Amino acid sequence: MLALPGAYEDFPFGADVPVFKVEGKMFAYLSPDRDPPWLTLKLDPAMGQLARSTYTSVHAGYHMNKDHWNTILLDDSIPSPEILAWIEESYELVVAGLPRTKREALRRNSEN
Repeated sequence: MLALPGAYEDFPFGADVPVFKVEGKMFAYLSPDRDPPWLTLKLDPAMGQLARSTYTSVHAGYHMNKDHWNTILLDDSIPSPEILAWIEESYELVVAGLPRTKREALRRNSEN
């Protein structure tokens, strides 16, 4: 997640819950102390509904807007490429909501 342009880790919910942000906006958070660990991501509502209906380990976002956020139980039941695609989707949705100047700056920085 930190390889995405402008992505950084923050701990607003405590030292045990890493939150991944871009330009101050959250696109993912991890609950590593859960068994199995949880990853919460923002997805397009239709994609989120499809993920929930396809995988029993995907649920409406825990303590989040249930239309946009999804909590994924990292129990190895979902192929890693699928999870990586969802992480990128979450990042892109958040970046799309940023002001144009910030989006353009991220793109410029990723090209360098």
